[in-house]
Amino acid sequence: MYKIPLIKPYITQEVKDKVIDVLDSGYLTEGPVTHELETLFQEYIGCTHAIAVTSCTTGLELALRALGIGPGDEVIVPDYTYPATASVVNIVGATVVIVDVDQQTMLIDYDAIQEAITEKTKAIIPVSLFGNPLDYGKLNKIKNQHNIKIIEDAACSLGATYQDKKVGSLADISVFSFHPRKFITTGEGGMVTTDNDEWAAWMNSYKHFGMSKSDERQAIQFERVGTNYKLSNLQAAIGVVQMQHVEELLLKRYQLAENYVGLLKNVSNIVLPQTTEGGVHSYQSFCIFIENRDEIMRQLRDIGIEVQIGTFALHKHKAFNDNPFVRVVGSMKNSQYVFENCLTLPLFHDITPNEQEIVIKTLESKDLGI
Repeated sequence: MYKIPLIKPYITQEVKDKVIDVLDSGYLTEGPVTHELETLFQEYIGCTHAIAVTSCTTGLELALRALGIGPGDEVIVPDYTYPATASVVNIVGATVVIVDVDQQTMLIDYDAIQEAITEKTKAIIPVSLFGNPLDYGKLNKIKNQHNIKIIEDAACSLGATYQDKKVGSLADISVFSFHPRKFITTGEGGMVTTDNDEWAAWMNSYKHFGMSKSDERQAIQFERVGTNYKLSNLQAAIGVVQMQHVEELLLKRYQLAENYVGLLKNVSNIVLPQTTEGGVHSYQSFCIFIENRDEIMRQLRDIGIEVQIGTFALHKHKAFNDNPFVRVVGSMKNSQYVFENCLTLPLFHDITPNEQEIVIKTLESKDLGI
């Protein structure tokens, strides 16, 4: 057990009471509590539809299928991301096209997107990584120029904004994660948002085995082959309570992030990533760039401070470099840099300023060679 963990989920007595209420009700599968979570999410984002699913990964798969993307199509993704962003493209039978990221923001390189587009390109899955919003001024120009769709992997970005619009209301379809490393969690789970009625109806049907209620008697019909991507009432109960406190949790994260920035002002050999111009970061993760990252990470963990890499460089893994349905465009030099130098520091709702100071003073210590 770490003395200062990387993350701690927001589990209060209020959360526990809501879960007990669901257990006592006997209604454990998807039902009214799941729909309550969807409504809270829809109202917070300002979108037309919010669809609860089993994970961000299955949500991304749903989005691709709803857009009719499959064999023969290409989808562009950034190299620096969790493998799920790219894996879902292969799962639906399409080809993954991997491009580099920007070294300062760690987000997809917009010029690299342009270079990778072909007549087969049907969509881009950009990632608003760690809570840093994407530049939709640039993305929408690409979208409109080439008539392609944007499915945002917004796994980490609940609460982030671009030009005063919330992430989740900017892409054709956006998908969020409720994994325990996210500050709103259901253990496992995800949420898909869109303003498109047709896509939303299709995704709702597909995640319910292809079911629809299509006549006046509301008789069940199975219109397509589907599967089960439902989020249970039991899981949703955790998220419902957390969503009722989303603004205060976000405010706390901003304050904690600002405190880290202040503590790091005079620390040499540490560089902070840049936030997208016109954007507000939600600080799902607080990241720094530091040389000798792996050794520093090992030493911090050894003394009880849990730190972590940022995420992965896909081109370095067999699943994506030994795959006929993956095309890598460019050198990936920026992705390589951020993969080797990005370090994630502890950040959770009740970390204390004293604990943050311990983290930074330890980073400054001569024992770590900084």
